[in-house]
Amino acid sequence: MLVADLDGTLLGGSPHERRQLFDALNADPDITLVFATGRALPSVQALLRDDPLLPYPHWIIADVGSSVIDATDMTHSPALEARLRAGWPGARRVRAALAGFPQLVYQHGVTQEGRCSFYLNPDGLCEELIRAIGDLGCSWSYSSDRYFDVLPHGADKGRALDLLARTRGWPLRTVLVAGDSLNDLSLFRLGAHAVVVANAEPALTAQVPAGPSAHHSTLNGAAAVLEGIRRFRRPTRHSVVVGYHRPPVRWCDGAWQPPSSPNGILPTLQAALTDEDLDVVWAAAHIGEAPAPPPPRADAGSPRLSLLPLHPDRWAGYFHRTCKETLWPALMSLPDLIRHRPAHWADYEAVNTAFARHIASLAQHGGTVWLHDYNLWLVPTALKAHRPDLTIGLFHHTPFPHPDVFRRIPQADQLRDSLARLNWAGFHTADCADNFRRLLTDTTAPVPHIGVHPLGIDRHAVTRLARARAATRPHRDDDTPRLVLSVERLDYAKAPVHKIRALDTLLTEEPALRQQVRYRLICPPPEPGIHAYDTTRTALENAITHINRRWATQGWQPVDYIPHNLDFTDIVDHYLEADVFWVTSLADGMNLTAQEYVTTHHATRRPGVLILSRHAGVAQHLGTAALLTDPLLPHDLVETLRTALTMPKHERAAHITRLATLLDTPDPTEWAQTVLTAIRTGAGSRAQTH
Repeated sequence: MLVADLDGTLLGGSPHERRQLFDALNADPDITLVFATGRALPSVQALLRDDPLLPYPHWIIADVGSSVIDATDMTHSPALEARLRAGWPGARRVRAALAGFPQLVYQHGVTQEGRCSFYLNPDGLCEELIRAIGDLGCSWSYSSDRYFDVLPHGADKGRALDLLARTRGWPLRTVLVAGDSLNDLSLFRLGAHAVVVANAEPALTAQVPAGPSAHHSTLNGAAAVLEGIRRFRRPTRHSVVVGYHRPPVRWCDGAWQPPSSPNGILPTLQAALTDEDLDVVWAAAHIGEAPAPPPPRADAGSPRLSLLPLHPDRWAGYFHRTCKETLWPALMSLPDLIRHRPAHWADYEAVNTAFARHIASLAQHGGTVWLHDYNLWLVPTALKAHRPDLTIGLFHHTPFPHPDVFRRIPQADQLRDSLARLNWAGFHTADCADNFRRLLTDTTAPVPHIGVHPLGIDRHAVTRLARARAATRPHRDDDTPRLVLSVERLDYAKAPVHKIRALDTLLTEEPALRQQVRYRLICPPPEPGIHAYDTTRTALENAITHINRRWATQGWQPVDYIPHNLDFTDIVDHYLEADVFWVTSLADGMNLTAQEYVTTHHATRRPGVLILSRHAGVAQHLGTAALLTDPLLPHDLVETLRTALTMPKHERAAHITRLATLLDTPDPTEWAQTVLTAIRTGAGSRAQTH
């Protein structure tokens, strides 16, 4: 726990020094930050809003120790404040009783709770004033030869911290206090580790003797605090470190928000890794000029999170360019789309090296590292060089291409050598696992242990939501136009333009289907700055404009295009409405939306049809129970869609039942636990196995 004053301490020092401290705090999920300030809550909130270099606290001790606030929702703690403010006569009575002391100048315009604040010159502090305050049953604090606070009896920052630490179960040996003024003195008297900043009041420095537990820094403000952290705290190491380029939560509207969907890698890992018996930390990137707020507490439904700060320019070269323009085309088996620039590859190398160092600082000796996806393919090389004691596994949520396609990547040898340093590699399908094995057969290193673990969805959560939504949404009439639905991000690998052209062809060949079918494409755009899909976006928008102009009539158009993200509840509503779900991936790791559609319809006993690309991972589990299609064959796309739209209702009901029976993939939590066990099992074995 770091307990620090604001003015002169956390707010002290140069912007560079403050940035260093805040990056260190954001990168360490085990530091709980507590502000201990003379300011009131509104003043602190204004600082947090306006100062991009001020880290977000977990708790705030305000009003010189009279207020305690939980910063996760900015609510006061009534139980603690009742004890701190016991016997407080109120500011009005205090001011009236001290009206005879003209040297006191009330601090007008300063919000005050549980205290009464004045300006006072040093020569105005006299015995008569102190006796008057004692007669009120109050105590006082004087700092910086200017600020005089009348407080409830016994209230100060130290007592507030002591009560908070007892309530939260924080041993004092885990607490580091830092301050610069006399109203911080009570913090230093608790016996915790302490750092006095170089710019502190001489009176504070004089009253806090230097010793094994109290460091008098020669640095100012934030630099001194960072020095104190490094001096007194051994970094907490964890038995499991998860490495993924994204955090499992996002900062939005002043709070950490969970993913909207219960499915996908982020919520899957988030749910699986909150097990209290699992000593795990999640290492992810934070992109931005300003530091991120502190990660959510591990007891708030999220695993410990440790953020690696990355500058937006570095992120752009790493993710927007190399990941999406060099590596992604190879993964999708479209090597002719590979674009490579050495400067962007340098960004990829730098980010992977930074991730490796960050993970190494978090992992205990002999620990387990669970990496995810192609974004971190170079981490094994850098990590094994410095931490050969670690067991490293990497799960691929994407397809893994044929070795001939992989070798089209300009740095294929460098990537292959890094992947060979893994202890374990995991995949959704046996085909991808076989491609990986064949790629590494000509390396001198042993082939990593290999596992095939298809990822499913949280069927119970989807079932509950689907039934709740279905209760409020009546079945559509059979005479209304059939609805065909796709839910996918904007990506050429999803073949969205192929679908529009197939629908256009079908409407040309089947006049009876005009005004009897609608296609709804929910297709949110990629992260801003990614240009790899610009051509696809333009072609898609042009194709939609063309088909709607060609066939639309009053009250009907063939394509509804929704180019933005929707909440998962809204997605389920669209699933329930759809007669046909259309998946045409050119390549796909697993495809969870197909599983969600089948589960939604089966749970609500609604008929439906799944058209599924042969190249989606889930096709290997559902087989011919789905209507399989090949998006590379335009005629096949048209014929499969025709079959789906003409399938009788009773066949559609049986179709969904067969598909639901075949959905035997494990629950996401079970999946994650199984994979983690497989990585640990592979610690002493790198033999080629399934």
